[in-house]
Amino acid sequence: MAEEFDLNLTSARTPASVADAPCREQNGANFACDDGISLYEQAGVEEGMVPSEIATAEGVSLSRMRESSYETTSVQSSEDAVIFDGIDGNSSDSDVTSHTSDIDLPVADGGAPAANENHSAPVGYDGDTSYTGDDGPQSGDFGKRGKKKREKREYSPDLIIYGKGLLLKLKEALVSVLPISLVVFILCLTPIVDVTTREAGVFAVCAVLLILGIGLFNLGADLAMTPMGEQMGAGLTKTRNLTLLVGVCFVMGILVTVAEPDLSVLAGQVSAIMNKGVLIVTVGIGVGLFLTLAVLKVVYKKNITAILIFFYFLMFAMVALLLEMGKGQLLPLIFDSGGVTTGPITVPFIMALGVGISTTVGGARSKANSFGLIALCSIGPMLAVLVLSLASSGDLSYALPDYSIISAGEIGGAIGKNALDVLIALGLIVISFSILQFTLLKLPGRKMLRMGIGIIYTFIGLLIFFTAVQVGFMPIGFKLGQSLAKFSKPLLVVFAFLMGFAVVLAEPAVHVLNKQVYEVTGGAVSKRSMLIALSIGVGLSIGLSVIRVIFGFSLLYYLIPGYAISLGLSLFVPKLYTAIAFDAGGVASGPLTASFILPFAIGACTTMGGAEQVLETAFGVVAMVAMTPLITIQLLGFRSIFAARFKQQLTMRRIVAADDAQIIEFM
Repeated sequence: MAEEFDLNLTSARTPASVADAPCREQNGANFACDDGISLYEQAGVEEGMVPSEIATAEGVSLSRMRESSYETTSVQSSEDAVIFDGIDGNSSDSDVTSHTSDIDLPVADGGAPAANENHSAPVGYDGDTSYTGDDGPQSGDFGKRGKKKREKREYSPDLIIYGKGLLLKLKEALVSVLPISLVVFILCLTPIVDVTTREAGVFAVCAVLLILGIGLFNLGADLAMTPMGEQMGAGLTKTRNLTLLVGVCFVMGILVTVAEPDLSVLAGQVSAIMNKGVLIVTVGIGVGLFLTLAVLKVVYKKNITAILIFFYFLMFAMVALLLEMGKGQLLPLIFDSGGVTTGPITVPFIMALGVGISTTVGGARSKANSFGLIALCSIGPMLAVLVLSLASSGDLSYALPDYSIISAGEIGGAIGKNALDVLIALGLIVISFSILQFTLLKLPGRKMLRMGIGIIYTFIGLLIFFTAVQVGFMPIGFKLGQSLAKFSKPLLVVFAFLMGFAVVLAEPAVHVLNKQVYEVTGGAVSKRSMLIALSIGVGLSIGLSVIRVIFGFSLLYYLIPGYAISLGLSLFVPKLYTAIAFDAGGVASGPLTASFILPFAIGACTTMGGAEQVLETAFGVVAMVAMTPLITIQLLGFRSIFAARFKQQLTMRRIVAADDAQIIEFM
C-alpha cells in the first residue's frame, strides 16, 4: 500500500454563518456573491479564515491578487483546489481544505474582492500561475498607501505569441550577451590575439545568434518549462501519495540530467579517460537520488543548512580516500560534474517543481522552502562520480580535443546533432508531463496550447544557443587562452576576471533564477543585486582558476577553505539567502562556462604546461564558478541584515526625537 504523507487536507465545510449571509463583511474581507452563494462558500472556506490564508490550486493567494492592484481579476481554479491556513506566518500549517469549483474573483479598487458581474482579466493575467511579465507585480511592490504603480508593464499571452513579448526578451538577451562580446572583440582588435577575419566573422554571427537563442529560450521557459514544473509538483503533492511523488521525481531527475546538453559537452571533452555514456548515466542517477532527497526536504520542511554540511563533509572524506588511492588527477573532473548538470533545461524545471511542491504543502516559510533543490542536485553528481572514480581503473592520460572552427560543410552536421540532443531532452520532459496530464492533472486545453507554444520556443532557442556556442565561442575561447598566456600572465589573470564577470550575464538559467528569486522574495532581493553578486563571484573564480593554471597547485587549496567559509556563513545568514546562494552556484556554471571558459583555461594550460597538465590544472574551473557565488550571495545576506538593523535604529531615533520634541513643546 502506497505511503501517504499528511498535508492536513480535510473536506470542505461551509459554516452556517457564511451560508446564511452570502454577502457580508467578515474578517475585513467583502464577500463576492454569485446567485446567492458566497465566494468563500464556493471555495470551501471555513469560518475564521482571512484572505491571506487562501490559495487556489495554482498557488496564487487571494491576498496576492489583491495586493497586485488589478482592477479586475478572473481566476478559474482547477480540480482539487487547495486552500491553506498559516501562510501569513501567524498560525500552523493545518486546516487545509480541498474543493472543486470555478471561482471568479472581481477585485475592487481598494484591493478587496467585490461583487461585479461585468469583469474581465487584466492584461498579463490569464488565470495561470506562470508569470507573463518580466518582473510582474509582487506582494510588497505596492506600498501601504496603495498608490505605487508597477515599474514595468506586463504583457499578455496573446502579445507574447505575436511578438511583443519576444521583443522584450531579445532586449534582455542583448544586454546580457553584449558585455562578453565586447570583451572578446576588444581583444581581437589588439595585436595580442592573432584572429583571422573568418574567425572574427564567425564569432560575430554566433554572438547575434546567441542573443536570439537566449531570448527564445527565456520566453519558452516562461510559457512552458516553469508552468510544467509547478503543475507537476502541485499535482503530485496533492495526491498525498509520498511513494508516487518520490518515484516520479527520481525518474524525472535522471531523465532531465541525462538529456542535459551541458553534461554532454563536458563528457565529450573527457571521453578519452572516462566512458561518456557511463559518466552521463552515473551523474543522472546522482541527480535523481538527490532530487528525491530535496523533495523530501520540502515536504517535511527540513533545514537545508544541516543537510548541506553533512553531505559536503561526506564528500571531502571520500576525496581524502581518492587521494590515498593515487587518483587525485580526477578531482577537478569530479567537482566540475556537479556544476554542468544544472543547465538551461534542468534549472527551470527543477526550480518550478520545488515551487509547486512547497506552495501546495504551505507553511509560514513556504517561499524559502522552495529553494535548495538545485543545491542538492549539484551535490549528487559529485558524490556519484566520486564513487565511479574510486571503482575505475586504467589509463588517465588526457587527449586534447580539436578546437578549430568547423568548415561550412560541417555546420549542418553540428545543427543536426544539437537538434537531436535538444529534442531528446525536451521530449523526455514532455512525455512525462503528458502522462501526468492524462492521468492526474487534467489541465484545460488553453493551458496545454500555451505550454505547447512554449516548448517550440524553448526548442528553437536551445538549438540556436548550443550551435552558436559550439561553432563560434568554443574555438575563440581556446585561442584567447593560448594568446594571452603567451603574451602576459598578469594580463591573462585580468582578462580572465573580466570575462568571468561578463559571461555569467549570458547564462540563460541565471535569468530564470533571478526572476524566481525576485518573485518569491517580493522584490527584497533585487535582480540587480543578484547579478552583481554573481558576476563578482564568477569573475573571481575565473581569475583564481587562471592563477592555479599558472602555478599548477591542487584544486583543493581553493575548495576546502572556500566551502568552509560558505558553510560557516550558512550558520549565521538568513536561511533564504543560504538556499539561494547554493542554488546560484549550480546555476552560474552553465553552458557558456563549459563551452567558453573551460576551453579558455585549457588553451592557457596547453601554452604554459602542455596538454598533459590539462586534466589536473585546467579542469576545475566549472567547480570554482559553482563555489564562489556561495560566498558572495551569502555576504549579500549579511548586508541585508545590517541594512535592516540600521533602518530599525534610524526609525527608533526618529521616534525618540519626535517624542522629545513633543515633550519640549508641551513644557
